[in-house]
Amino acid sequence: MSKKDIRALTKDQLRDFFVSQGDKAFRGNQVYEWLWSKSAHSFADMTNISKQTRDQLEENFVINHIKVDNMQRSKDGTVKNAVKLHDGLIVESVLIPTESRTTACVSSQVGCSLDCEFCATARLKRMRNLNADEIYDQVAAINQESLHYYNHKLSNIVYMGMGEPLMNYNNVMKSIEMITSEEGLGMSPKRITVSTSGLPKMIKKLADDEVKFNLAVSLHSAIEDTRNKIMPFSKNFPLTDLRESLEYWYEKTQSRVTYEYVVWRDINDKQEDINALVQFCSYIPCKVNLIEYNPIDDGEYQQASNKAIDDYVYTLEKNGIVVNVRRSRGKDIDAACGQLANKS
Repeated sequence: MSKKDIRALTKDQLRDFFVSQGDKAFRGNQVYEWLWSKSAHSFADMTNISKQTRDQLEENFVINHIKVDNMQRSKDGTVKNAVKLHDGLIVESVLIPTESRTTACVSSQVGCSLDCEFCATARLKRMRNLNADEIYDQVAAINQESLHYYNHKLSNIVYMGMGEPLMNYNNVMKSIEMITSEEGLGMSPKRITVSTSGLPKMIKKLADDEVKFNLAVSLHSAIEDTRNKIMPFSKNFPLTDLRESLEYWYEKTQSRVTYEYVVWRDINDKQEDINALVQFCSYIPCKVNLIEYNPIDDGEYQQASNKAIDDYVYTLEKNGIVVNVRRSRGKDIDAACGQLANKS
């Protein structure tokens, strides 16, 4: 009979297990602390528990901990981890440093469920969703790297790695619950951003669940036909539906949305594209991140001119919209936005 993944158990279930074995309930508390706040990789790590109890755990359970199979460091300080899961599959996660903070970019699926034309990850078949503990482990590993390389704890987390987080809703929510718990990493939800390609039904569910973290939407065009070309799956999720879900989100949470927006040459770099974005931004409080594109081949998706970016910034700011231009990090190790494709 296969052993059960121990991190699938709640603290109460762990306590019940020990009681059923004739032990004290508090033993479950000890084990739970080792599994989460101390990120134990094995039962042998649990040094304040008797060998008899550790052997008992070994007989009944496994810890399906991730392993950083390959780590690359960029010349700009970015770190990319190729993370091996318990079944041999690989995902990637990234540590992005700046002068004031370090950010973890984590994956939520092996591959991706969607078909965005510009994204290397979208070319990978979706193999499966990540479990909550596998997402948590990516964050814990990057936190250790932040301490090692930059001498301070991880300050921010973005769910912008491989996969569509809202297509792995329950596990993503569970991972955030543990990351923000004092029994886990104790991070503030305000330092966490979940990025979606725009699934209206799930955005509304986030609002109904009264989440405290931040929401980002990969928009890339506020013109229906253009967005459908860039992100073919969006034909099933019209901009009118996306707009309605975001208005619902803001009404429920009073939290502004971030629009992630890449500008490509001859695709969305004209004044009509800018005007459409300004109009879309008028519906709810928001900010716009203009993201430098990282080509994944020699195809039609190429970085727009500096003038096009300047035109976006000028028009957005003229209309009172907060806009930031995000320069890519880790391009030399394929760690930049849209480049995660398990090349390692």
